[in-house]
Amino acid sequence: SCLLYAMGLTWLLSLALTAPPTVRIVHSGLACNIEEERYSERVYTIREGETLELTCLVTGHPRPQIRWTKTAGSASDRFQDSSVFNETLRISNIQRHQGGRYYCKAENGLGSPAIKSIRVDVYYLDDPIVTVHQSIGEAKEQFYYERTVFLRCVANSNPPVRYSWRRGQEVLLQGSDKGVEIYEPFFTQGETKILKLKNLRPQDYANYSCIASVRNVCSIPDKMVSFRLSNKTASPSIKLLVDDPIVVNPGEAITLVCVTTGGEPAPSLTWVRSAGILPEKTVLNGGTLTIPAITSEDAGTYSCIANNNVGNPAKKSTNIIVRALKKGRFWITPDPYHKDDNIQIGREVKISCQVEAIPSEELMFSWFKNGRPLRSSERMVITQTDPDVSPGTTNLDIIDLKFTDFGTYTCVASLKGGGISDISIDVNISSSTVPPNLTVPQEKSPLVTREGDTIELQCQVTGKPKPIILWSRADKEVAMPDGAMQTESYDGILRIVNVSREMTGTYRCQTSQYNGFNVKPREALVQLIVQYPPAVEPTFLEIRQGQGRSITMSCRVLRAYPTRVLTYEWRLGSKLLRTGQFDVQDSTEYTVSSLSRDSYGIYNCNIINEAGAGRCSFLVTGKAYAPEFYYDTYNPLWQNRPRVYSYSLQWTQMNPDAVDRILAYRLGIRQAGQQRWWEQEITVNGNIQKGELITYNLTELIKPEAYEVRLTPITRFGEGDSTIRVIKYSAPVNPHLREFHCGFEDGNICLFTQDDTDNFDWTKQSTATRDTKYTPNTGPNADRTGSKEGFYMYIETSRPRLEGEKARLVSPVFSVAPKNPYGATNTAYCFSFYYHMYGQHIGSLNVYLRLKGQTAIENPLWSSSGNKGQHWNQARVNINPPTSFQLIFEGIRGPGIEGDIAIDDVSIVEGECMKSDQPANSAVGTLAHIRLIPVIILMSVLSHQR
Repeated sequence: SCLLYAMGLTWLLSLALTAPPTVRIVHSGLACNIEEERYSERVYTIREGETLELTCLVTGHPRPQIRWTKTAGSASDRFQDSSVFNETLRISNIQRHQGGRYYCKAENGLGSPAIKSIRVDVYYLDDPIVTVHQSIGEAKEQFYYERTVFLRCVANSNPPVRYSWRRGQEVLLQGSDKGVEIYEPFFTQGETKILKLKNLRPQDYANYSCIASVRNVCSIPDKMVSFRLSNKTASPSIKLLVDDPIVVNPGEAITLVCVTTGGEPAPSLTWVRSAGILPEKTVLNGGTLTIPAITSEDAGTYSCIANNNVGNPAKKSTNIIVRALKKGRFWITPDPYHKDDNIQIGREVKISCQVEAIPSEELMFSWFKNGRPLRSSERMVITQTDPDVSPGTTNLDIIDLKFTDFGTYTCVASLKGGGISDISIDVNISSSTVPPNLTVPQEKSPLVTREGDTIELQCQVTGKPKPIILWSRADKEVAMPDGAMQTESYDGILRIVNVSREMTGTYRCQTSQYNGFNVKPREALVQLIVQYPPAVEPTFLEIRQGQGRSITMSCRVLRAYPTRVLTYEWRLGSKLLRTGQFDVQDSTEYTVSSLSRDSYGIYNCNIINEAGAGRCSFLVTGKAYAPEFYYDTYNPLWQNRPRVYSYSLQWTQMNPDAVDRILAYRLGIRQAGQQRWWEQEITVNGNIQKGELITYNLTELIKPEAYEVRLTPITRFGEGDSTIRVIKYSAPVNPHLREFHCGFEDGNICLFTQDDTDNFDWTKQSTATRDTKYTPNTGPNADRTGSKEGFYMYIETSRPRLEGEKARLVSPVFSVAPKNPYGATNTAYCFSFYYHMYGQHIGSLNVYLRLKGQTAIENPLWSSSGNKGQHWNQARVNINPPTSFQLIFEGIRGPGIEGDIAIDDVSIVEGECMKSDQPANSAVGTLAHIRLIPVIILMSVLSHQR
């Protein structure tokens, strides 16, 4: 009850309001630098590995939808796999490839979307690498040879690197040594620095250092690499202690040994594989590579690379071949000269066997008849594999087939040297060996099924032996359900799981030459028809309407199979309202002529065919739509008391005319993290207009707590939909100037910072906690509002401070709307603050204006010196900054310890300072004036009062 009493909620004002979106981008992370590049272009520089935080500040009502995207160059780059749909874009541990232009787009359906962009530049410096190359010149006049060495230094960086060279501790500069040249070759565009040592001398054998620097941008330190040049410096050379190629059986362990045979400094050895990465099970030990239990997948070319940054790396390779026999197949060719399809006595028959073998040159075939070895003869001609013509194939030609030739013929494939299991293929030749025939059972085509079922397409194959059946779509461009263009089947059945409507169509089955006769393929067609229930729209629609009005609901068929005999039925809950059949139309309607409380509910329209039903659902209700909070309040925080704050809560009502008149709102509020809601009902007089802005003040909120606010409209029908938002107390981050107030109550003192070029710091203090034993006759008795607990900033002038020493307090950067290039004047702002200068040793208080991009220039804005009495005074100054700016408070210590100077309640408000009838030193009068500012600003914008 105390909280409800303290809330003191009162209506303020309202107006009809919709507004197209506007958008600004501010940075809320750690930036190295922010450059204002044109009128609205900004470059945000960040160090690699830091956290990027960009916040999109939007205005507009209804609340705009926000979307972050990124474009790098001309190609669109969706980061994190999708666009980001919230105000703050946060990328932890940002990497160099994530630099680029980031766009924030806001749209709310009014006018064009608002888009702003910011360029993010990621700075980094990799470790530099020194490589050494040498050349031997040709003979000149038979007695002079030139030996030249080049030291090249390279480091990846952003921004570009500057390089410097040292010999020992001596800095090498162009022209400082006749035997040294330092240059940047044209083809590297200045990114590589080369040190050229001409005609090597004894003093050139030394320790050289390359220092890469990006001039401490983003606090990136310089990086250095050293290289020792001696008369033994040489490029690497290696040899492999293995054969090439290496042929092994699967399951064996293999070890590759690579040793260095030269190179100074000692080269490092690495192994690479030509086709992708090394197998996971690989064991590396220096130049030795071991692959345990090798498989066919591990085969390939492996290379050893030696590198010592002198000359070119040395590379030696070997090919690993894993022996294997795979996939044995056969086919029978009846007499090719007479184009027979059948085997006939007295004609020729050829039996072919094919096997995949690695290595192919080790493949051997043996033929057997009824288990006995066969040798080539005049009538039994065996042709071994010819790698150039048909690799892995052997043929047995039986000339002038006799009855005694019937039997089982076996071809056995093996690899020389053994170690791999043989593949044995049996082929029966008899009077019953006949070519294949394909038929489709009558009941299996067309095959009718429903979506989601599992079905089997069937082709019956006869003949001996039975060949492999190949399935494909009759439309050769369309893939099979598993994504392949062709599927093998050994029993003539194609099984499809979870059939979908896209699988409707004609399928072709045909005989393969494999494991059967090598004759013209037989083929047959199977038609598949997939039935599916009607697809309808809308699947769900919410209709809100006041009592006594009429509504019409319409349900439309998009597609269905079969389309014949479509029926519909309308139901309210379980109650049947109407049924019927479709004739030529594709939709059905149902009308409620006069809505009552009894006719609210869920209406279902079921449209039915043989495969099932599609359903349109309509939720008919008299509930009021949810209110929409207005986020563009100029001054949501009223900081007129030290421990509490007020919040101007504003909203509009979505579709206020859709339902019965809204009689009241139920307002709930609870402190973030708490369970209990405090609720109050707000009465509404008269009808709410569409777009009308309703304002309610929440007061006595405790700093710096956040609160959850819930707003629920109430009609005769009952409660409508609620809307919840969180309101937070926070100092503005990089505030855009419409209004800024700082009473130094927060922990972060409104983002003010201490200048590191001064002699001492400003101190945050409240009278209740300040020890006055040092300077009892100086400093304020309370903060500007009179509260002993309220905070202010002051300079402590007690020892060890000396006369003339300075303390400087720097404001955050205030972003000013960009100046119109066509001549519009700068925006004017009223800058005001309170100061307290009491004591016999008071020095001076100065205020300076620092413009963005002019950090070395500070414009004097205001100044005061000496004792001003034991009370707070207000200063007001009009400023017209042309660009983003900061304010600097400078306190200068006077001749003694009774010279404390304090400041409080700094504010910046858009528009020139208003003239007040109250005296400048009247705290009460100026307080009233400051508190009226938000009301005056709002009233000047608003069109009518509720």
